[in-house]
Amino acid sequence: MGTTRTVLATSTVALLMACSGKSSEGAAAPKPVATTAASTTYWKPDSGERHLRNIRQLTFGGNNAESYFSRDSKQLIFQRQEQVDAGCDQQYLINADGSDMRRVSNGEGRTTCGFFYDGDKRILYSSTFKHDKACPTPPDKSQGYVWPLGYLEIFTSKLDGSDLRQLTNNGAYNAETTVSHDGKKLIFTSTMDGDIELYTMNPDGSNLKRITNRIGYDGGAWFSPDGKSIVWRAAYPKTAADTADYYRLLKERLVRPSRTEVWIANADGSNPRQITSLGGANFAPVFTPDGKKVIFSSNYRNPRSGAFDLYLINLDGTGLEAVTTNPEFDSFPMFSYDYKHLVWASNRHGRQPGETDLFIADWVE
Repeated sequence: MGTTRTVLATSTVALLMACSGKSSEGAAAPKPVATTAASTTYWKPDSGERHLRNIRQLTFGGNNAESYFSRDSKQLIFQRQEQVDAGCDQQYLINADGSDMRRVSNGEGRTTCGFFYDGDKRILYSSTFKHDKACPTPPDKSQGYVWPLGYLEIFTSKLDGSDLRQLTNNGAYNAETTVSHDGKKLIFTSTMDGDIELYTMNPDGSNLKRITNRIGYDGGAWFSPDGKSIVWRAAYPKTAADTADYYRLLKERLVRPSRTEVWIANADGSNPRQITSLGGANFAPVFTPDGKKVIFSSNYRNPRSGAFDLYLINLDGTGLEAVTTNPEFDSFPMFSYDYKHLVWASNRHGRQPGETDLFIADWVE
């Protein structure tokens, strides 16, 4: 995931996955982090934001992104960088009203892509700490806008960070994990086979299956509410030069995500079809709770900018509709399971340039 906040997850390369099912050695529960709950701050929707009402700001300062609801919609898990451009993302929980923010990862390495499962008794996320406890070095800016494909493995713990278990152990990039509504399947992105593909597995790491097989980046997948379909972002090389550049970066554990479109398929990866052809970067797609539409983030109106907005689209690619209109970055949307609220990350109303905070709003159908 990045900054400004043209963030997202990262990706890499290696061998095969194995499930340990055992607690990580020496991984104690993280110490509580003292946080001050800010008073509720309400913001008026911008012109054209007709689906949003009672916008509340949940975090104040630093970089906060990828906030996802617990199944009971009472809590959120998210990644937080305490200061803009300083330190490394760690996993936090916060109540949906903005109270009781606390860190749940161990403070080592870099974490991303948290999610609740097992009846809200456990969380999962990806972390680099087993490879290196230090914060990873950012990629060389001479490569242009690229994401690092870090040494990320998937971990699971109780809500207080205890009972930490490692689900993948392949030295590749394993991240962007989400969970089916019934809690029986995980879907994630990995470079374990040498390309950036989608995989499914059981919550204990068993029954691993690769479900995409096309050269290029497949990432950020979510199951539909009925578990029969998936939606994800993809970027496939179109020319020999594109393919050469893709493989060159992949060898350096990098990917260039500036041109991605939204795809849907059956849950096993069959019958894939592209539902956006907008240009620019289209990512963070999620099904609406009724399964009839997808909400996603895009900068297609100005593809060379960080001005991302949220959009709704029908499953056949028709009916594109803007949800946000703020000139700042808006992304990583998720609806509460009861369809009453939308949470997302935004640069709007930041106290300093590049600051990203979490916002929640009542959803107006």
